[in-house]
Amino acid sequence: MKDVLYIVMPAYNEEANIEDVIKQWHPVAERINGEGNEARVVIANDGSKDNTFAIMQQLQSKYQYLLPLDKPNSGHGATVLYLYRYAISNGANYVFQTDSDGQTMPDEFWQMWNNRHVYDFQIGTRGGRQDGFSRIVVTKTLRLVVWLMFHVWVKDANTPFRLMKAERLQEIMKCIPEDFFLSNVAISAIAVKKKEKIGWYPITFRPRQGGVNSINLKRIFKIGMKSLGDFRKINRSL
Repeated sequence: MKDVLYIVMPAYNEEANIEDVIKQWHPVAERINGEGNEARVVIANDGSKDNTFAIMQQLQSKYQYLLPLDKPNSGHGATVLYLYRYAISNGANYVFQTDSDGQTMPDEFWQMWNNRHVYDFQIGTRGGRQDGFSRIVVTKTLRLVVWLMFHVWVKDANTPFRLMKAERLQEIMKCIPEDFFLSNVAISAIAVKKKEKIGWYPITFRPRQGGVNSINLKRIFKIGMKSLGDFRKINRSL
């Protein structure tokens, strides 16, 4: 029986990066299809105000396994959940999520793919990350928040570099609000709390390759404060 992988990415105002990111990740899908399995690169345009979606449409004829989607803006976490649901409903039994800003490296995907039958969740950990001190502070703060809310210690809860078995992901998503912004944080925390089979891998995390990050510390703080109540509700439901 062949494995079906969906490589999914949210995209918001990524016209400076999107072509290079597709060029980097599409060979992963090509190799997997060439080995007798099946893979797609699915990128959801989250209501971008630039030419992100138009560029993806133009590239679709060049890249056989690229599937661009367009949707109204709902934020990163909600778009990630939208992509997970899309992948599962279209027959994926593995879902890999990364972001469309060029910070992650496709070469580091293969260590996860080779262990896909060993672990249910495989998550990257960003050591020596190159995207600024403020982001390191956010990651450490999230680790503390997850400990306080869920009473589990998660190495890097929000890493946008994760390979997940669709069956187990679907089960965990039942506990998460549909439009939850910190969706990957919740998935990581629940997976650890439920003692799922998890593999952790150190990964390279480069500076954003182009464009401007739409999330600033003030907005992150507001999102975090709102999420505390949701984290409590999720934890009670487990």
